[in-house]
Amino acid sequence: MTTTMISQATVEAENESRLSALRRDYESLGERLGRRGIAIDEIKRKVAAYGVAVPSWGVGTGGTRFARFPGKGEPRNIFDKLEDCAVIQQLTRATPTVSLHIPWDKVNDISELKEKGTSLGLGFDAMNSNTFSDAPGQEHSYKFGSLSHADAATRAQAVEHNLECIEIGRQLGSKALTVWVGDGSNFPGQSNFTRAFERYLDAMKSVYAALPDDWRVYTEHKMFEPAFYSTVVQDWGSNYLIAQELGPKAFCLVDLGHHAPNVNIEMIVARLIQFRKLGGFHFNDSKYGDDDLDTGSIDPYRLFLVFNELVDAETRKAKGFQPAHMLDQSHNVTDSIESLVTSATEVCRAYAQALIVDRQALAGYQDDNDALMASETLKVAFRTDVEPILAMARLDGGGAIAPVATYRKSGYRAKVAAERPAVAGGGGGIV
Repeated sequence: MTTTMISQATVEAENESRLSALRRDYESLGERLGRRGIAIDEIKRKVAAYGVAVPSWGVGTGGTRFARFPGKGEPRNIFDKLEDCAVIQQLTRATPTVSLHIPWDKVNDISELKEKGTSLGLGFDAMNSNTFSDAPGQEHSYKFGSLSHADAATRAQAVEHNLECIEIGRQLGSKALTVWVGDGSNFPGQSNFTRAFERYLDAMKSVYAALPDDWRVYTEHKMFEPAFYSTVVQDWGSNYLIAQELGPKAFCLVDLGHHAPNVNIEMIVARLIQFRKLGGFHFNDSKYGDDDLDTGSIDPYRLFLVFNELVDAETRKAKGFQPAHMLDQSHNVTDSIESLVTSATEVCRAYAQALIVDRQALAGYQDDNDALMASETLKVAFRTDVEPILAMARLDGGGAIAPVATYRKSGYRAKVAAERPAVAGGGGGIV
């Protein structure tokens, strides 16, 4: 039996107070969509089947390079993190898996961790390795790189860490490894671009060789930070080259915040789909760079345009199309559970909006070079309030019609704040 972190009676009482209005809204939206030839129940079915992974680190309080301000009731360890993730799943019914980060989430007994996840109704998504910071007792520092480091022993250590992540994930039932490196340079001439990339590829080939047959590896590009002059995996082109060099189990991961401002991310997504190398996403939002803001908080239209490409591929059954979806955010001024709840809702919203695009009309306008009507066809879907579909999907799955309001009503944050010792603030860094 799955353990629930919030009383189901609280969820049901909150739902009951909103159910009559939701039914009326759902019926009204269904009638309007029906006039457009869209069956609302079919859209609801697809939304209900959709899932996005929650990052284990996301339920903590983030920070900046300057300071970190801990929140009340922060999780002390991965077991606390799983409980917070279970709250998000209980309310949204859209986050059935958790993505772990090693060594942050390392435990002595992996079977105990797996049992905890199972008891909470959670599975384990892609494993994330960390060679961008030094762990206590680590022999070789990653200050000047990891998988691309000039020192062979440091590269070997980074490879071994990734192999450890694969083994931990194998025992947990994960099927993928995500590799992001902060390797790069801060000064012109500091690093030889070609040799650094050669060393990275050589090290990644050792990691790739250790993948189980049914696993994937996702490599992640990022334009800058922590290296500000150059990064080894700086854009989707380099990322695509990596996936091609490594082999059929290697794919590109797209983090929405890892691009220069105004880059056409949805076109990158389309290119990677076309050449069968789109591995998945880290969903977040940004204003300036890798801000790790709540998904859809700045540019929900861009999120919709990304999902428009995904639904296009889904509709035409693009070969090799099997992307993984995960949130990746840093919460500095909000309750992390509330932020992740709203972000999960936003990706479901973008998916639902993309599902109601009139694709036949869009294709016709594109073929006729009718730029205005092609654009308006997308906007008609984007401007449609699909909240009744999302809420009804949550209700049907046993979740909350109004997740944030229900969470606040439950008093969960106050409860865990009383159980978990307060964490001292003042430190720097994002984790």
